[in-house]
Amino acid sequence: MKGRLIMFRLNNGVEIPEMGLGVYKMNAGKEMDDAVRYAYEQGYRLFDTAQMYKNESGLGEALEKNRIPRQDIFLISKVDNCNQGYGRTIESFGESLERLKTDYLDSFLVHWPGQNRERMLDTWKAMEKLYTDGKVRSIGVCNFEVCQLEYLLANCKVRPMIDQIEHTPFMHDEKLLGFCRENEIQVMAWGPLLRGNLDEDEIGRMAAGYNKTSAQLLLRWNVQQGIIPIPKSKNKERLLQNISISDFEITEEDMKRMNAMNQNKRTSYDPMVFDF
Repeated sequence: MKGRLIMFRLNNGVEIPEMGLGVYKMNAGKEMDDAVRYAYEQGYRLFDTAQMYKNESGLGEALEKNRIPRQDIFLISKVDNCNQGYGRTIESFGESLERLKTDYLDSFLVHWPGQNRERMLDTWKAMEKLYTDGKVRSIGVCNFEVCQLEYLLANCKVRPMIDQIEHTPFMHDEKLLGFCRENEIQVMAWGPLLRGNLDEDEIGRMAAGYNKTSAQLLLRWNVQQGIIPIPKSKNKERLLQNISISDFEITEEDMKRMNAMNQNKRTSYDPMVFDF
């Protein structure tokens, strides 16, 4: 194993790697097979997919083809918006297990909060059922803002262990991050590499000062805050570069500089208004 990932601990005691591989828009077949093999060889142990990505089967097949032991990895999927609600969440979870060729998940997440609070709670009750029945080791949410988390926490029996959000220097919400820390909700960062738009001059200059790539600086910035990034890459060299961030530390001054770049700039929907 080339990368040396440390483990974070969720609020229920389950350990989770500090970084993972996201497979959003990754194609089933050779592309997925090779990326999963390269990632595993280089030390990745967390793989993140979703029903919405339409590639759970591709990931399941890649894990099987590469003979990756199930107990070696932390496997995450998410309930699609069209599958929210109590009954369909439970049913679709079973379908995800079949596609991923496993009998349990390490985490199952609600992909979007939406604006229907009754539906949100029905979906969460299904997540709690899957968790208490031992079919998933942890449960959580994605794209939840503070008020949505507050409502969920006030009405749940099992609090979420994870909130997966967009997190970059340009979308850095101190209030949300602080709320998650106070409530022991582990933040995961999707799109941590600015969706590949790494030509930001200031980030490039800062990275050069550490003799690192812009991607490495962005990933280290997340991990140093206790946030788990899940960058996507199918390139062998970049996969190794992305996981090789344990040999440097960003100075406090540079961390503050990066935090100050926030523009509340989203690359996807606003969870406060987006519905389905």
